Amino acid sequence: MPKVVVFHAGKEEYALPIEYVVSIEKVEEVRAIPHLPSFVLGLVKVRGELIPVLDLANILYETSAVAETGMFLLVVHTETMQIGLVVKEAKEILEVPNDSFTNVGLLAYSKTNYFSGIINLKDSLITQIDPNVLVESLEGIREIKDYVNEQKTHQN
Repeated sequence: MPKVVVFHAGKEEYALPIEYVVSIEKVEEVRAIPHLPSFVLGLVKVRGELIPVLDLANILYETSAVAETGMFLLVVHTETMQIGLVVKEAKEILEVPNDSFTNVGLLAYSKTNYFSGIINLKDSLITQIDPNVLVESLEGIREIKDYVNEQKTHQN
């Protein structure tokens, strides 16, 4: 059975396949970077690695989760870079029975093509996110990657 990390963003529950999640951290001080898209909160260093911090509530709902206390940072590895997703609550690691997973009809809708399916449990529906598609769908991500790489070069 596949495993997912379940978390809250906005008022909904979402999941990421566990193989993409490097760690779950408390949100520390994030270094703000001017002139980046509003969903980019800045950069943070996690175990010596400089990663961009993205506000998932801003990406999904265009509202900020930053004002809330007790936020968590999901450090996520994608095909192109590591990112930090700020989420309200990282609830649990869940084993998902194969028959609980449904492909979502919204995949064809370009603004939500990062939703890879719905996990249908007896007491809840959890939307699963494909982090690779999420990152590549974000406007300005190439500039963010370039900036992070430039900062790494200056540190060495």
